[in-house]
Amino acid sequence: MVFAPELVSSVEINVLTKTNTRSIRNYAYAICTPKTRRRPKERTKATTSDQSRSRMLPLSNSSSQVKDRGVHGNPKRTITAFDFKKALNFVRSHVSFHQFAWALILFLLEFCIFLAFTATTRAPSPPTAADRLSPVRRPQLQGTPPEQVSQQPLVPPHHPDDRAQCKYGRVYVYDLPPIFNKKLLENCQDLDPRRSQCAAVSNDGFGPNATTLAGTVPRELAHTWYWTDLFAGEIIFHARISTYRCRTMEPESAAAFYVPFYAGLAVSKYLFTNYTAKERDAPCQNLLRWIKGQPHWKRSNGSDHFLMLGRSSWDFRRARDGDWGTSFLLMPLMRQMFRLTIEKSLGDPLEVSVPYPSGFHPRTTSEVGQWQEFVRSRKRSSLFTFVGGKRGYIKNDFRALLLDQCYEESDSCNAVDCAKTPCLDGASSVLEAFLDSDFCLQPRGDSVTRRSTFDCMLAGSIPVFFWEGTIGGQYELYMSDQTESFSVFIHRNKVRNGTSIRKVLEGYSREDVKKMREKVIDMIPRISYAFPAAEGGLGNLKDAFDIGVEEVLRRIVKNANPYGSGPVS
Repeated sequence: MVFAPELVSSVEINVLTKTNTRSIRNYAYAICTPKTRRRPKERTKATTSDQSRSRMLPLSNSSSQVKDRGVHGNPKRTITAFDFKKALNFVRSHVSFHQFAWALILFLLEFCIFLAFTATTRAPSPPTAADRLSPVRRPQLQGTPPEQVSQQPLVPPHHPDDRAQCKYGRVYVYDLPPIFNKKLLENCQDLDPRRSQCAAVSNDGFGPNATTLAGTVPRELAHTWYWTDLFAGEIIFHARISTYRCRTMEPESAAAFYVPFYAGLAVSKYLFTNYTAKERDAPCQNLLRWIKGQPHWKRSNGSDHFLMLGRSSWDFRRARDGDWGTSFLLMPLMRQMFRLTIEKSLGDPLEVSVPYPSGFHPRTTSEVGQWQEFVRSRKRSSLFTFVGGKRGYIKNDFRALLLDQCYEESDSCNAVDCAKTPCLDGASSVLEAFLDSDFCLQPRGDSVTRRSTFDCMLAGSIPVFFWEGTIGGQYELYMSDQTESFSVFIHRNKVRNGTSIRKVLEGYSREDVKKMREKVIDMIPRISYAFPAAEGGLGNLKDAFDIGVEEVLRRIVKNANPYGSGPVS
């Protein structure tokens, strides 16, 4: 039969195709199946002679005959090349080319459907979000006791005891208009009319690396020392709180709100030139005008807000237009906002003093421990040191008196005259003087406190104070309230009346000096500002930033819940 597609209807094509496809299948099945299943007629009718001949076979040959039979006693069928030739000849004689093509297409189509069906029924479904977050029980191995099969979470663990880490709640950090922070850094050459502040505000406020200290500090700790400006605290706090473990990106869940306004930098250009009171107050007034429109400020009138002031509180407390500074802290909208500052007003309950930024900024607890051991084992050649300069514009300048006495006791005192040696521009002489001395003299600075106090203590030197306010009431969060355990106090009037500082200090035994120095060394982590680390950082060791922010949060929560059972997280 010749198949002509143009003369046959579609129905006839279907019938022919199905018929011939079935024939091909049946023949292929017949070839590949043992002959006992086909049961051909010539094999079912065995002759009598064959049967009798098989019964007369010797028993010794029975085993060999069994080997040639299948499991059920049927003879095995081996497929040969001749069988495949027979199949091919059968197809050629019964099926035309077009019929064969249609059959092949149908066969391939059925095969594809079969594969698709098996893939959808056997392939495992992907895990859902709930599956990924739930613990997975590992299969129990043979012989393993059930209690040894642990559950392994598929998500990384959180910080240990997260509630304890943030026991006073979380902080939301405002994203202020750039004019209040970022633009000030971009225009760093205009921050101070006397000199450029670009180096001072670089590197997130930590300043340039102190490369000139390479021969003074251990080589492995050289990267932890920077030339940090004493007024860079606002930038440092902003950098640190941006990666704070208790920061939240959701203001509704925040217990407190941080305002990253660089107030000290914003007003610094107006402090040393002839600007009007209105001009000096303008940057702070602009900030308050912006923030009072924020919904979370309106909720509390600022009582759960706080900021950091990089200058002394007195720079923001101008009572009269003709006085020094700005009136920022006396503005009505500032009556409830908390503030961190390097020197607080002792009568203001909204202020918390934090250490001046110094040069040591560790990244790990190991670096803290290494530095502590270095200053503990340091061989000190001088009894005491004074780092400072005379100020001729001040009558009866006490610093001049200390410098003169130090020069007179040159065998016991190491003097660094900042009028002759640059003390703020990368000179290593300051740190070396503190490292080489048992005691360091700390008069008041331009205000009652002094950055040099923290430089001295970081070097393991014992501070000597002459004003109670230089340390008392300011940094109680960071230092023991028993100031005599780590410092010496000599009233300034006694020095003016001729008391010898050397004789007073020589009255302390070597054992006393050792105990006092150990107290100072123990405080080093608390008075340092750690460099922001990618992860880990100082771990559970709290630095100056951690302690200050936690204290503000504690006060905010206490004010919000004065009669509660305790702080909430």
